[in-house]
Order: sequence, then C-alpha cells, then structure tokens
Amino acid sequence: MKIALYGQTVNPEFFEELLGLFFLLKEKQIESFIYRPFLEYLHMDCGIYPEVTGQFDDSNDLPDDISYMFSLGGDGTFLKSFLVAKNGSIPLVGINSGRLGFLSDISRDEIDSAVSDILAGDILIDERTVLELEIVSNKQSVFQYALNEIAVTKLDSSSMINIHTYMNDEFLNTYWADGLIIATPTGSTAYSLSVGGPILTPDSENFVISPIAPHNLTVRPMVVPDHHSITLKVEGRGLHFLASIDSKSEPIYFTESLLIRKAPFKVKTIRLKDHSFFSTLRNKLMWGVDKRN
Repeated sequence: MKIALYGQTVNPEFFEELLGLFFLLKEKQIESFIYRPFLEYLHMDCGIYPEVTGQFDDSNDLPDDISYMFSLGGDGTFLKSFLVAKNGSIPLVGINSGRLGFLSDISRDEIDSAVSDILAGDILIDERTVLELEIVSNKQSVFQYALNEIAVTKLDSSSMINIHTYMNDEFLNTYWADGLIIATPTGSTAYSLSVGGPILTPDSENFVISPIAPHNLTVRPMVVPDHHSITLKVEGRGLHFLASIDSKSEPIYFTESLLIRKAPFKVKTIRLKDHSFFSTLRNKLMWGVDKRN
C-alpha cells in the first residue's frame, strides 16, 4: 500500500505519537510519500527524520496508486490537504493533533487501531460536497474550491457592506451586514455555526447562507438546495472587500462578482466504524456535559 502524508506544523506534545506513526508505517511495510515543506519543517524545527519513500509538492508528484492521504494536524490542515488530494480522488484520513477536530477526528490514542482498520478495509468512506468559486472580472474567470465555506466580509472596521445575492440569477436579497457566509454541510459546524447557522448532516444536499451581524434582525440564516448557483455582487466604501475561501483570504475589487456553485467533484473522507456524525457532535460540542441534560 502507498499513502501520502500531509502536514504543516505539529505541537511538541504530538511528537511521540508522530514518531509512533512513522514506525508503524515502516513496520507494516507501507510506502509513504510526505509533503516536502512538512518534511523540511520536521527536519529543521523538530529534529525528526522519518524514513519515507518519497516527497511531493502537489498532486502531480504523487504516484497514481496512492490509496490514502493522511492529514496530520487540526481541521485547518485538513482543509488544505484536500487541495493536493487530486480533486478528491484520494480518500483523506484526518489524524487530530489539534484541538476541536470535526474533520480530523481520529485522536492520537486511536492511531494504531485506525491504521489496522484502514489496512483491513474495515472503514467507511463519506463523500463531502465542495464549493466552487468563480471570480468574474472583465470577462475572465478564476476558479477556487472550498470544503467548508466561502465568506465575504468587510475590510473597513466600521462600515458595513451591501451584498446583492442572486439564486439562479433570480434576486434573493441585499444583505446589509458585516459579511455573508455560504457553507457546505461540512462547513455548517464551522464559521456558519458561530454566527447562528444550523447544523446539517454531511449527506445533506444543501448549502447554508448565513449573514454576519446583519443590520436587519429579520434576516436569518437560510438553507437552500445545493443544485442552485449563488451570485454575489458586493458594494461598499473603498475599493475592496475580503473573500475567505476556507482558510485563506484575499481582497476582491467591488467591481468583481462571485459565482458560487457545487463543484463537479466530492472529497472522500475516511470514517472509523465506531465514529458517527452524531457521536462526533456530542463529543466535540460537549453535549450532555451539563448534568441537567
């Protein structure tokens, strides 16, 4: 079996488990290919020198028969890993060295058993919807992808922005707010949740439109089918607004419009059989910790 290892940085508290994973992969005779910047970080900052088969900078450097990509870190690392996983064709395994870990939900004490289950094929594969963002400017388009959400927010610290929103080219509403979030079911437990959006199960075929601090209290989060396209045209003071695509952000001119739709591919994620979405919710959101519940 061949696997890819993706990471960025890790907490020193995770060094022992990380070394154990490298030893386990060698013991099981699994060929591993590691993300080159991560390997350099392990060498230079951590003094860790794993024995690996090869290195990669992007998906073009990976063999065609890679079985899985292991994301080593938190959810932020996981969100970056899918971009190098050949448009979702390589199933992702999220090993959590971070804190919350909705996506990277394999804890450090489950690594050995998780690797054994993966080798035995005793796992489940979930397919997750991806957002495709087309930035339209002067009849030219740039495409980007997000697993969690695409958000537009103001750059100025005081003034709100006007976000003219269209569903399938039909006018929906002008949101006068600090921003607007378009979230997938995966992203419904992230930024959207923090502004009062609903939680969707991963297999829901919907998007969530959640305003950020709207001026009108009657404007609420809205669930729409994911076969709709959403167009955003933003107005405000200055020259730019901010577009956030998962974990990266960039300024966009007000003259440009955003077209958001379901991407033509999905991301495959590995789930252990004793992990369910509802048990993850209870665990990560600490439902039931209050003994009165």
